Amino acid sequence: MRVVVAIHGTRGDVEPCAALALEMQRRGHDVSTAVPPNLVGFVESVGLPAVSYGPDSQQQLRGDVFERPDALTAATPSDWLRLGNPLDALRKARAAATRGWEEMSRTLSSLAAGADLVVTGTAYQEIAGNVTEALGIPLAEVHYFPVRANTSVMPVRLPTRVVGGAYAAGEWMHWQLLRPAESRQRHLLGLPPATSRPVARIVGRGSVELQAYDPVFFPTLAQEWSPRRRPVIGSMTLQLPTAVDGDVESWIASGAPPVYFGFGSMPVDDFTATVSLIGEACATLGVRALICAGSSASEATTTTTTDAVKIVAAVNHATVFPRCRAVVHHGGAGTTAAGLRAGVPTLVLWVAAEQPLWGKQVERLGVGTYRRLSATTGETLLTDLRMVLADNTSERATALAQQMTPPSDSVATAASLLEGVARGR
Repeated sequence: MRVVVAIHGTRGDVEPCAALALEMQRRGHDVSTAVPPNLVGFVESVGLPAVSYGPDSQQQLRGDVFERPDALTAATPSDWLRLGNPLDALRKARAAATRGWEEMSRTLSSLAAGADLVVTGTAYQEIAGNVTEALGIPLAEVHYFPVRANTSVMPVRLPTRVVGGAYAAGEWMHWQLLRPAESRQRHLLGLPPATSRPVARIVGRGSVELQAYDPVFFPTLAQEWSPRRRPVIGSMTLQLPTAVDGDVESWIASGAPPVYFGFGSMPVDDFTATVSLIGEACATLGVRALICAGSSASEATTTTTTDAVKIVAAVNHATVFPRCRAVVHHGGAGTTAAGLRAGVPTLVLWVAAEQPLWGKQVERLGVGTYRRLSATTGETLLTDLRMVLADNTSERATALAQQMTPPSDSVATAASLLEGVARGR
């Protein structure tokens, strides 16, 4: 079969779909991938053909639309007030949401011609929805948290009708940002003007939406969603080694298990100050710190190594996390799952988007706590680390790890489901 995987976002969005694409390729299928230009090299390095698809996702994170506070990180009324002129904010949001739209549509239309299936995520799902509608081929999506209407993520139980209406209103508002670009895309594809929001059209077509996270996080979802349409399969990852893994292994073995700190692709305003904050807190508690610079590597001295602190550019989560006392990170879906699979407690210091949702689940499961990174001080970090490093938290994390799905099982399940979708077209 011919399968196209078109996914946009950071490495945390792209890597799970790359793992899935590799499994489809291993099964003998012809797989093409389209990813942000900054991740083309990464995808090619694992053995997949890749083309550039949309804006540079790391530049998007660092662009002016995403500077705090903004629509992604605003969490309080004062945050929203600091956004300034609502019309300016609207123009910025529309420009950010539709940048590169026509080029992405052309790229995907070319790749998908003659394909049996297109796989995408929630970012730019509207582009893939319209292209597959025009070509008459199935669309499948990979979701990293429960993005469709449900009551499981609500802080309080609400009637299904109320929740559904709230989600529909949010989807409609988002459509208004996209509507000029989407209308032009549909015209160029020869499709009639849309009369309903894109999510309703995608769902209405019966698209399969793989839920790439573990059921343990949202145990009541199975009661709300069809397992055929929205199967919860567990997280997917490549578990790739990194160039510094051996060095990291040696440093870990030289002393007591450290606490891991890392923020993935998330921009950290002042990485040097954050490192100082971490170092002081860990010195007070008498624990070692392994700090992963991630996207801040260019701003950090990643060769810094002492008995107490080591800073590196990247690590293999699957190898390193089980050897740590705890993991502290931004709360990305993949990193959260990797930490809990390793059986170690978690402190989520969230930056943006759905990350506080994962922090809330960590707290609910009793395996850690969470806080906004920008609200973290030396005092709060000490308090949070003491809670996370407590014996009872560690015991619960060890027990929870037994309930997590191995990534290889998740990838195999996802590939089999997609084969069924493509065969049933």
